[in-house]
Amino acid sequence: MKYSKEEVLQYVAEEDVKFVRLVFCDVFGRQKNISIMPDELNRAFTHGIAFDASAIAGFGDEAHSDLFLHPDPETLAWLPWRPEHGKVVRMFCSITYPDGTPFECDTRSLLKSAVEDAKKAGYSFYFGAEQEFYLFELDDKGLATKIPYDNAGYMDIAPEDRGENVRREICLTLEQMGIYPESSHHEEGPGQNEIDFRYSDALSAADDFMTFQTVVKTIARRNGLCADFSPKPLEKAPGNGFHINCSAKPNSQVVEDQMVAGILEKIAQMTLFLNSTEQSYKRLGQMKAPKYISWSKENRSQLVRIPAAADEYKRVELRSADPQSNPYIAFTLMIRACLLGIENKLPLPAPVNLNLFSTEKLKAPGLEKLPDSLQAAKEIAKKDDWLKNNLPARILEIYCK
Repeated sequence: MKYSKEEVLQYVAEEDVKFVRLVFCDVFGRQKNISIMPDELNRAFTHGIAFDASAIAGFGDEAHSDLFLHPDPETLAWLPWRPEHGKVVRMFCSITYPDGTPFECDTRSLLKSAVEDAKKAGYSFYFGAEQEFYLFELDDKGLATKIPYDNAGYMDIAPEDRGENVRREICLTLEQMGIYPESSHHEEGPGQNEIDFRYSDALSAADDFMTFQTVVKTIARRNGLCADFSPKPLEKAPGNGFHINCSAKPNSQVVEDQMVAGILEKIAQMTLFLNSTEQSYKRLGQMKAPKYISWSKENRSQLVRIPAAADEYKRVELRSADPQSNPYIAFTLMIRACLLGIENKLPLPAPVNLNLFSTEKLKAPGLEKLPDSLQAAKEIAKKDDWLKNNLPARILEIYCK
């Protein structure tokens, strides 16, 4: 349900809400929040709530440290793990300077702009997220270890799969917040899990990405575990992927082909923002994570695949991103790349109908590789005019440092 400002005020008054969390993220997608009391809500909606941005990487220095959070009433959700009496709710926020000018490092507003530009071009984009994560045991001091919660394999069941009840609790908690998972299962790695979501509009999908990670980490901790979304938690086990499913309306075979062509055209430049840590590049090219810039139907060894699906479920799946990326930037660049392909009628390269995992030691003729290190990804991003036209200079500078 999407609330209006008046409905939020009514909900807070009638439902015994004692704390309101105003949520945002930094340029790397790390979630932040500030809690206010219900009496401050009117001020938040009218003027915004000031916060010190100098302590947040990339947001400013002590000389220009004041920024304002403006809650989006449509994103109201209560936090089921907090007390039922004296509820805690949260809303995602946009960020401005004191004079009301949009803050250029507000990546949620960046995605909003991409969505609006797509609508002007006649398209609406929809995203579905698949995030993988590990469950690790805690030590006797409550600190995370690298001891997997189980040794189950892909789609195993209990009792080998010990994460079954944790995933169930995660899914039920998300439902209480108005977010509906599509499926969940044990992944290939020991203690590795995956929960997938049906597609939704770009902004909702990015907000749900952020909410999902918070819920998973919270429920894991309540069960005496640690949830790890890093790209390569265990050296000899599969990494964690963030598979991005994207579709457009109106859609056709031609539009789908041009979307794929646009993504392939700009994926090397986008990689820095989809894989933003040194650890990201230990995952790529290993254990079913892509290495080459290629596509095919149904083929999971490719960077981009077209899953077997019909009608409204037809989509394009990008398989290189990892869960430590900022979803607002990731979806922004996906939309921009798809529009590039559509508007320029880019030709789709021939599909690579090979298992690139089994042919790794052979040759992949004519295939360009993804950047193989964080520094290589930075060098490619620094030189690209398309990125300069589609991302604020300050965000580019922060990522490329």
